[in-house]
Amino acid sequence: MKRIKQILLFAFVLCVVACKNKDDATASKGDINEISIVIDDVLWNSEVGDDLRENLAAPVDGLTQEEPLFTLNQYHESAFDEILKKGRNIILVDNNDDIGFTSKKNTFCAPQNVFTFSAKTIDELRDLIYMHSDEIIKEIKQTEIAENQKRNEKLGLLDEARFKEQFGISIMLPASYNCAIEADDFVWLKKDMPSGNTNILLYSIPYDRIEHDKTILHNIITMRDSIGTMYIHGKDKGTYMKTEEAYSPSLFMTSFKDKPAFETRGNWEMENNFMNGPFLNYAIRDDKHQCYLVVEGFIYSPSSPKRDLIVELESIIKSIQF
Repeated sequence: MKRIKQILLFAFVLCVVACKNKDDATASKGDINEISIVIDDVLWNSEVGDDLRENLAAPVDGLTQEEPLFTLNQYHESAFDEILKKGRNIILVDNNDDIGFTSKKNTFCAPQNVFTFSAKTIDELRDLIYMHSDEIIKEIKQTEIAENQKRNEKLGLLDEARFKEQFGISIMLPASYNCAIEADDFVWLKKDMPSGNTNILLYSIPYDRIEHDKTILHNIITMRDSIGTMYIHGKDKGTYMKTEEAYSPSLFMTSFKDKPAFETRGNWEMENNFMNGPFLNYAIRDDKHQCYLVVEGFIYSPSSPKRDLIVELESIIKSIQF
């Protein structure tokens, strides 16, 4: 009987290893916000390449230091081997008799986006690029947020019970975040890094704090600044976080898990201090609890790029379920 148990245990271990290897073999690879573009050098150095760079490597909104929306890596068709096919986001550009654009999921591995542009002339290729760039950006952003969430889950998450009890939500927060401040209707979670820190704020406020006089952006800035004055202080006396005055934040009306919401992107600064950085704020109308749930991510990392950190925070925020 003991021998049989050993054999069964060995078989189980082999199955687990085989399944893991199979998953690894079919999983896409690559850095966050990276696109592999398969295009010959002539087209890449023409207006076609310029259009791809203009649309897909445009500066990210809300960052004071210019960073591209995506990192574009150009490859010749001869280099499109099995390793390159593992890329999560691939664009194929071909100059031939077929005219059209295709978008396919999980062609060579998963998750994966493969977009194909094909046309006879440069002008036709340029038209296709301008016509479909927004679609490509949207698809890749969704894929990268999901990839971030998967990576966070793999590394380990904080217990959701506290957030369910306090705010009526679940949220996929990496275990690397520690609680900096917690009050009845406010939580500040912080992750330290060698270059600085990333932060998540959660709090609830009455409807009229956002909807008063319908001056939504002004009300959100006033709300943020009051929270900063109350909770987010620097090491020196008289320092607190506020919305940076030199850059007007961008406001978008959106939907968050079928709930009306306001998305605000901008920069924060520390009063009486030189600290600053970008923030991403969602004010989500929660009619069940008769309030707005506000969830914000902000970054202090003066010496490093912030694009991927913003995407990481966005992936945490968008993991919220009511």
